[in-house]
Amino acid sequence: MRPGKRTKLENAGWRVGDTSELLGLSPEEAAYIEMKLALSEALRNQREKKKLSQVELAGLIASSQSRVAKMEAADPTVSLDLLVKSLLALGVSQKNVARAMTE
Repeated sequence: MRPGKRTKLENAGWRVGDTSELLGLSPEEAAYIEMKLALSEALRNQREKKKLSQVELAGLIASSQSRVAKMEAADPTVSLDLLVKSLLALGVSQKNVARAMTE
């Protein structure tokens, strides 16, 4: 948020916080969500970089197109395990998977 907008909201009596505060997340829960979002984004980027459709990626990982769409949207039903395995199936190195989680 732009600093000017934040100041304007605070001066109007609003309390400005982050998502973790709003949802009451522990630091561990917030970190988990951030990792999941980063892996989901990395998966979509790698799929597009390799010029694969969601259907083609689904075939590569023995899944469905709808599951790939959920993976790329960081759906709560998708595990970190599946995201990591899918990135590895796309040829992403372990080091780059770890890097994706920390960016």
